[in-house]
Amino acid sequence: MKWQIVMNATQLTSWLQRPDRPTLVMGILNVTPDSFSDGGKFSQAEAALEHAHKMAEEGADWIDIGAESTRPGSQRVSDEEQLERLRPVFKSLRAKVDVVLSIDTTRARVAAEALDCGIDVINDISAGRDDPELFGLAAQRGASVILMHMQGEPATMHHAPRYENVTAEVIAFLKERIAAARSAGIETSKLLIDPGIGFGKTVRHDLQLLRGLSQISALGHPVVVGTSRKSFIGKVTGESARSGRVFGTAATVAWAAANQVGVVRVHDVTAMSQVVRMIRAIKSSGPA
Repeated sequence: MKWQIVMNATQLTSWLQRPDRPTLVMGILNVTPDSFSDGGKFSQAEAALEHAHKMAEEGADWIDIGAESTRPGSQRVSDEEQLERLRPVFKSLRAKVDVVLSIDTTRARVAAEALDCGIDVINDISAGRDDPELFGLAAQRGASVILMHMQGEPATMHHAPRYENVTAEVIAFLKERIAAARSAGIETSKLLIDPGIGFGKTVRHDLQLLRGLSQISALGHPVVVGTSRKSFIGKVTGESARSGRVFGTAATVAWAAANQVGVVRVHDVTAMSQVVRMIRAIKSSGPA
């Protein structure tokens, strides 16, 4: 049996259309000075490219590159500053790794240049609300888009978030944004959804969303889940150091993969690739 898959851009379309799609591992590449877990480590192009190659070798099926931190309390970064950080990496990244590549941005101008450089997917934490031109760009280029739920903005999202029923409200939001994306001309099969773990949620909200992943998956779109090293894991496990949250992250990744999540977004690619591969083996082993 083949429990480790090889995924690259040419295989993305068929994967998106598979009802039994295997869980993919998305490695995080931040070319920012202030990201919450690895800010500054890969802000130089050479270090970023080396890390991208390393993650691909470690088993990443997908690499998500961003130039604007979305950690709690972070401030906005202009389109031009994002592009200044990204351009040196864009020049070589597509040739450096043969995996799916996404651009983590809410801005159409940044996304357009990324697509010009061979990036495959737009990962928009605002789900098309920040820049009204982004959906039109994606439709015109035939690009896939990840739509994420967030209450508030990164600078303010942890100021007493409130929900009556967090899973139901996130699902309602995602349905509305799916409809908006389709109205803009984006093909249904090009849309992925993300419940936004840690984005305007308390620890309880994050745990409830994880428990409700099967309901979110029932929307019929690949679900992206990013729990890696996040504060709710530290609060549950008592681990204050972000680098020490690997085991807690692994538990959430295993849960996500067992609950039909399409993509897990992680920092620790080697460990989480092993977790996903193990879950895949268990699920494909057949009846007892």
